[in-house]
Amino acid sequence: MVQRRSLPDVDKGRALAWLQRGATFRAVAHRLGVSPSVVWRLQERWRATGRVQDRPRSGRPKKTDARADRYIVRQALTSRTITVERIRVQLRVATNIQVSTQTIRNRLHNVRLHSRVPAKKPKLTPVHKRARRDWSARHSRWTRHQWATVLFSDESRFNLMHPDKRLSVWRREGERFNQDCVQEVLAYGGGSVMVWGGFSANHKTPLYHIQGNLTGARYRDEILGPIVIPFLQQLGPQATLQDDNATPHRARVVGAFLQQQGVHRMEWPACSPDLNPIENVWDHLDRQLRDNHPPPNTLQDLLAYLQHEWQNLDQQLLRRQSCAVHASTLQRMLGPAGCPYPLLTLFC
Repeated sequence: MVQRRSLPDVDKGRALAWLQRGATFRAVAHRLGVSPSVVWRLQERWRATGRVQDRPRSGRPKKTDARADRYIVRQALTSRTITVERIRVQLRVATNIQVSTQTIRNRLHNVRLHSRVPAKKPKLTPVHKRARRDWSARHSRWTRHQWATVLFSDESRFNLMHPDKRLSVWRREGERFNQDCVQEVLAYGGGSVMVWGGFSANHKTPLYHIQGNLTGARYRDEILGPIVIPFLQQLGPQATLQDDNATPHRARVVGAFLQQQGVHRMEWPACSPDLNPIENVWDHLDRQLRDNHPPPNTLQDLLAYLQHEWQNLDQQLLRRQSCAVHASTLQRMLGPAGCPYPLLTLFC
């Protein structure tokens, strides 16, 4: 057992209790995994001061005082994207205090300020925000049964070589360019596959491979006619089609075709991909693809993997995503008088 050089307060109290019962220093030290000298010093400190806490140590003097610490924090909160190097330079100019960038980090960490990747959200104008609030208000009282009749659909593109920025490698110093620590990349991801898919609470459509550019006529002839219309008929007379405002989706030929078929189409606010639960399904599909299959060598391999994972999607997962915009969720995301909470990007 590796011996510790100090004890937490709980173990200090246990050690003193055992000593009072007649246990030896060596026996107590063995039970707590420390050297006998640690237990002896603990008893001496208790006898001298009546306390078990370590005596205060002077340590290395801080180079910044309370005023400088407040200045550092204020700079970080004033400009959230400022670098520690910039704060260090501004501190030197303002107070003539020269510190390292690590000292700047330590002062910020002391007040629980940490550098993190910012959350992403669509760039919205006041018109977009108003449209999203109006959309949420119109659908806030929808029941689970109503959401279950919605076909959520969209296209997504998957690259052959996945530029996963979340990927990390374990390496020692000097191993940066070792073969095992390098990720090979190709321009534009080595090519990509574009697919269309849709799902409801209880069913999902086939995954359709889109080759070339998708136009309104192709969307009508290759997706809506052979896939969407039969799917909506299976859902029943209350079925609703959800698709976004992409140019092929809103083409006149598409609108005329859906009107002719008597399809009820959900109005969709502009710049709102985060409202569509299928985006979460695409992310899950991508993770399953990378976790369950070797890296694809060709676009045909990539498409085959995608088809396999789409077929194996858990319907319970799709049901949860379909209910993610249920009335209770929308109402929790809306604040007083329909005002969204500032930390949620769904409507703000």
